[in-house]
Amino acid sequence: MRISEIYEKKSKTLSFEIFPPKKDRELENIDETLSVLCELKPDFISVTFGAGGSSNCNRTIELAKKIKYEYNVEPVVHLTCLSYDRAEIDEFSRVLNAEGIQNVLALRGDRNPNIEEKDDFKHASDLIAYLKAKNRFCIAGACYPECHPESENRVTEMMHLRGKVNAGAELLLSQLFFDNDCFFRFVEDCRIAGIFVPVIPGIMPVINAAQIKRMVTMCGASFPARFQKIIDRYEDNKDALFDAGMSYALSQIIDLLTSDIDGIHLYTMNNPTVARKICEGIRNVI
Repeated sequence: MRISEIYEKKSKTLSFEIFPPKKDRELENIDETLSVLCELKPDFISVTFGAGGSSNCNRTIELAKKIKYEYNVEPVVHLTCLSYDRAEIDEFSRVLNAEGIQNVLALRGDRNPNIEEKDDFKHASDLIAYLKAKNRFCIAGACYPECHPESENRVTEMMHLRGKVNAGAELLLSQLFFDNDCFFRFVEDCRIAGIFVPVIPGIMPVINAAQIKRMVTMCGASFPARFQKIIDRYEDNKDALFDAGMSYALSQIIDLLTSDIDGIHLYTMNNPTVARKICEGIRNVI
């Protein structure tokens, strides 16, 4: 099923993101995670994609196939383009079509000084337009509630985002954030800019202080005062940070769901305990 159809049928959705194991043989051990995640009945699961080699794509596609055919959940395959040319994207597309995978999250990808950038696709919108012209994928795009780290300002951010939608993105999945007011303002700006596709907030529960600081440095998300207090107080207490971080994420999610947001996309970090606790906390809300 195309995930755009899910949003046409449901007022609220729940989806997860996972990443493929770094080694092929570890795919065999992913079932413990998947069995819990799929038991929670997500509307779809997105699978991340690493740049710089076909082996990354292979692991992503193998995991997507497992999700679709062994667990009967719709997968969304991340596809980056900065380090690939048209022929390579065509091959990835061919494999996805052959495996019956219909949904793609089209991304530029992070810059890496150790990986050569190619000239065919400079922006995610270039990839979206190319995929849309040659395939029948349902294409999602990424968005940044607090602006992409490379954006000049909010106006240019909205222009680029509208370019993704005009190129064929049917929904937008957001980068993580910790201040719901930022997300609400962002959605309002999208509507003013003529962007009317579903905008789905991405939530990452804080359970590891070092990890979350690294992620925030990469994506530019800000720490609200209430969230910063959690980090400051509990970063050296693993159990307390887990409980406080889960509580904060749940409060974010409940606030979003009661504010007419289209759904929740949960960054699970392949931790089924996190996903289960979140789902238990919102069982009667979504």
